[in-house]
Amino acid sequence: MPGAPARITIRPDDYHVPYAGTAGDGRKFFLSDELFVPDGAAFVGLFLWNADGSFAEVKADRADHPTDVPPGQAAPAGADQVKSRLRELGDYKLEPITVAPFLTEVDGVIFGWRFNSFDGVDSINIEPGDFICYYEPWDGYEYDT
Repeated sequence: MPGAPARITIRPDDYHVPYAGTAGDGRKFFLSDELFVPDGAAFVGLFLWNADGSFAEVKADRADHPTDVPPGQAAPAGADQVKSRLRELGDYKLEPITVAPFLTEVDGVIFGWRFNSFDGVDSINIEPGDFICYYEPWDGYEYDT
């Protein structure tokens, strides 16, 4: 798609990106427990890229969406699944990663990094749930939720 970046940077932080970095085997990763679809289903998603930043795979687990949060709103879910997925990463290091955006389907749900352009503003949203939105210069310092 015209305007879509070949690579974006994801930076771990204390807000919505607590787990991004390099796994013990050299793969790049982003782990989120705030993925959701409009019907209220929640997911823990482990996004994985090869060491060179090319897409590798997504591992997704259905999780219980917190009952005190409306469907379609991001909220942490699946603490046990998060712990399990972190163990899979081995001796991981939290650090900025530069990776290729992608979209893929897991059990009928689209996961990945969707490029959008609206009124001349380009963005990339994390799917499912569209709860984090990155903008140019794609360096991971600024995002909207």
